[in-house]
Amino acid sequence: MATFAIGDIHGCFRTLRQLVKAIRFDPDRDRLWLVGDLVNRGPGSLEVLRWVKELGDRAVCVLGNHDLKLLACGLGIRSSLKAPQLSSILAAGDREELLGWLRSRPLVHREGGHVLVHAGLLPGWTVEEAIRLGEEIRGRLMGPGAVELLQVLSARDLSEFKEKESGSLRLATALRAITQLRTLSPDGSMDFDFVGPLAAMPDTLIPWFSFPGRRNHSATIVFGHWAALGVFRAPGIAGLDSNCVRGGRLTALRLEDGRIFQQEFDD
Repeated sequence: MATFAIGDIHGCFRTLRQLVKAIRFDPDRDRLWLVGDLVNRGPGSLEVLRWVKELGDRAVCVLGNHDLKLLACGLGIRSSLKAPQLSSILAAGDREELLGWLRSRPLVHREGGHVLVHAGLLPGWTVEEAIRLGEEIRGRLMGPGAVELLQVLSARDLSEFKEKESGSLRLATALRAITQLRTLSPDGSMDFDFVGPLAAMPDTLIPWFSFPGRRNHSATIVFGHWAALGVFRAPGIAGLDSNCVRGGRLTALRLEDGRIFQQEFDD
């Protein structure tokens, strides 16, 4: 039995199928961990969603920011006109079943010494606190509060998380951190403007995983989202977004031994 963590798929269904064939994934024996952003940009978003959903408990998938964009479009909060790759899902006969499945996905998943998340964790959170926040957010997304939560996420700046903040603002800020975080200012506030590689990062910013005193360093955090970072390995850190949808590669990490597998973009 093996567990393979796979980076941002973004609707690259053919590439995904080639990768799982190359790693000899067997759903009767193995499991997949998916870092989120299953959909958007690539041509096979509907096929990716259906395929992952059919795997049942053989696949663990956390939500990414593009998955949230799809949910916002499905709830009428955002227009899909600027994301035509989502239209096939929104027009599908099994649309509500797929969107309902997506709304029930976790935000943070832990097994043993590994934690799965889309973008990152704020340095002030322990793993336990991040999981608790993720479960609060999932409960809101699965219920009538989803619309308000996603409206706040779309409309507000949300650069500083405050545990004592009330209502949707607190959860929306946590959701933005979990699904969009890359860098922080020295005061701990989130910066969402810089998207480039580490070599080009201004001195005024700090990668979230390098922030002094980070309280979630006890686990190996597996994440995606930061395409310009590429495959990034450091003690307790595994970044897997290798920019497949823009002609890069789709990356898998076998958790048991740390071996990396990659598939060239082919869509």
